[in-house]
Amino acid sequence: MIREPIVAGRFYADSPYALKAQIKSFVDEKAIKKDVIGAVSPHAGYIYSGAVAGAVLSRIQPPETFVIMGPNHTGNGKLFSIITEGSWRTPLGDVEIDSRLAKQILATSAHLQEDSEAHLYEHSIEVQIPFLQYLQSSLKIVPITFSHLSARVYKEIGREIAAAIKSLGTDTVIIASSDMTHYESQESASGKDKAAIDAILAL
Repeated sequence: MIREPIVAGRFYADSPYALKAQIKSFVDEKAIKKDVIGAVSPHAGYIYSGAVAGAVLSRIQPPETFVIMGPNHTGNGKLFSIITEGSWRTPLGDVEIDSRLAKQILATSAHLQEDSEAHLYEHSIEVQIPFLQYLQSSLKIVPITFSHLSARVYKEIGREIAAAIKSLGTDTVIIASSDMTHYESQESASGKDKAAIDAILAL
């Protein structure tokens, strides 16, 4: 399957020329790139999130594959959804799904299910891809969406993903697509965000 873009022209420019110019205004071309395990990158419209996404993604040494995890805003499809075949289209071209890694994750997961419906109208993964395409001409992705459930299940899925990556030896970076706190006071948002960031830094 080819997953067509659904927020091109709304969250980001829908022409290749305009989109490249838009992303260029946000990325740091002189950033020192680092080998990383993962990163958190926002998924709002680029006018709101582009500066942060650009600052983060510019500093990643591009791997062979990005596992991109995003929330399921629509409620469509399975609770925990992965697509293992096909490609994702953006105005900058098509990005192939890393079927080998995706199928290994699915085969060893007690929670993830093969499901394209959850991804059809979900923007959280889509908005990451043009940035990654701009920064790296050749890449593969594994798209995974999450709905609400217990922290225990999220941790189990995390361990399953890590085990699959380790077993195949794939050069992989995990992108968690998240806007962090929504619709709360700055004080409340800062407190919650700091707790999450402290946990990330402490691994």
